[in-house]
Amino acid sequence: MAKKNTPLPLAHHIKRLFFPESEKKHAWLPMLLDAYHIADQGVDAAIRREEKKGRKLACTKGCAACCITHRSIPVYPIELVGITWYVTEKLEEPMRSDLAACLEKHTPGDPCVFLVKGICAIHPMRPLACRHFNVFTTPCAEGEDAFFTRKKDVLIPLREYMDEAFFHMLPFYGVTKAGDRRKILKKGLQHDAAKELQGLRWAELARKVAAYDRSKN
Repeated sequence: MAKKNTPLPLAHHIKRLFFPESEKKHAWLPMLLDAYHIADQGVDAAIRREEKKGRKLACTKGCAACCITHRSIPVYPIELVGITWYVTEKLEEPMRSDLAACLEKHTPGDPCVFLVKGICAIHPMRPLACRHFNVFTTPCAEGEDAFFTRKKDVLIPLREYMDEAFFHMLPFYGVTKAGDRRKILKKGLQHDAAKELQGLRWAELARKVAAYDRSKN
């Protein structure tokens, strides 16, 4: 993590998500959006570092290989709250109905439930694990998880950006003092709270969406 009073380099073309009214209502939301902005900055910096070495990013818009093949995507409690909020209050039709159907029929161990007709339904609010996963050299083959088949081609996120992102998340868990947060990050204890996205039962989220829609009618 960057030392106190030593800000991380930020690229102006990487924009932070803003939901002004919702951020006023939900104290956790600015924490999460700040964390995602920092993480995105770190990914951009890491990719640029590798490109200077002559490496070419293989990931392209529309590729969903990792969404299909990965069976253990970690997701943190604050991210689950963010996903629930986004799907319930912000996702629009027709994706809203399409995702609800996927949520209803999802079973633990299936590919990512948020991959709907080849598109990530929650792309703006996708978890850190998804934001960090990038592959160089060649696109993933069908059914390939590059993390296991050619780990050398998988982007290594920059530690200082990763830690800074988690630093912004930790107040969600009641850890507000900077010194306490740094101790947790040094020991990697923040990862103890992670769950596997594919192992969760998502039908409950579909019911929350339906209840929210009824309340608006």
